[in-house]
Amino acid sequence: MYGNLGSHGTAPLDTLFNVASLTKPITSMVALRLVSQGRWDLDEPLSKYWVDPDLKGDPRLPKLTTRMVLSHQTGFLNWRWLDPSKKLAFTFEPGTRYQYSGEGLEYLRRAMEAKFGISLDLLARTLVFDPLDMRDTRFVWDDKMDEKRFAIGFDTKGVPYKLDKWTHANAADNLLTSVEDYGKFLVAVMNGSHLSTAVQNEMLRPQVKTNEGKTFGLGWERYDLGSGAFALAHGGADEGVQTEVFLLPQTGQGLILFTNVDDGYKIYEALLKYFLGDPGEKIIAIETKK
Repeated sequence: MYGNLGSHGTAPLDTLFNVASLTKPITSMVALRLVSQGRWDLDEPLSKYWVDPDLKGDPRLPKLTTRMVLSHQTGFLNWRWLDPSKKLAFTFEPGTRYQYSGEGLEYLRRAMEAKFGISLDLLARTLVFDPLDMRDTRFVWDDKMDEKRFAIGFDTKGVPYKLDKWTHANAADNLLTSVEDYGKFLVAVMNGSHLSTAVQNEMLRPQVKTNEGKTFGLGWERYDLGSGAFALAHGGADEGVQTEVFLLPQTGQGLILFTNVDDGYKIYEALLKYFLGDPGEKIIAIETKK
């Protein structure tokens, strides 16, 4: 950990961050754990459990599945407010191509909560957080959240953003966690220790091409490093938040980068090269198309 927590002194190792879209792999793991237990189906229509009022009567609804959500093939924009109508809508046939969407994860949340009758936060607590001893991870600001340990976000001029204490879980954004806790989660992802072999393989398998040298599996972006090697990655970005994680399942290496400033991404390249060596260089080359 590097830096200070304002007047509280040096940032502790258990500093708490809002990790933005690094929420999505957690929600994905909740769904995949349920699939491994035989309680959820990757390819069952989500409309069996939830129909968003904006989509009622749309003939494409039966094609929308968990697989489409976790590989970002729903056809939804990232957020419905980006559409001129401010309503949720399909922009293409689900399952036909890639388009990153937080709305897809939120749709999945509503479907799972409707079927099981409990909140995503409780599902995640039972299926992921407690089994992995992730004691500092939560979807909302509750009475156990230690504000003194929270890394407030800053803009590029060093001006802090107003602290927003959210009280409703979002399946795609705003997870509160620490480097240690998220590291426990990433070890489980690499080891496949909490998924069936079939589901673990499906999670790692390329589901859709996103760019040259890149595909999306279930919940994770994949970088093709050549000779059968690959890296898993996911990032997050909000006001005062820039986060990224990289995993090399075949070597057991990983890198967690949590920053609380708008331009925190500027440290990524140097750290990738330093800690991951040649695979890091290949990831950078794919990103920059060099």
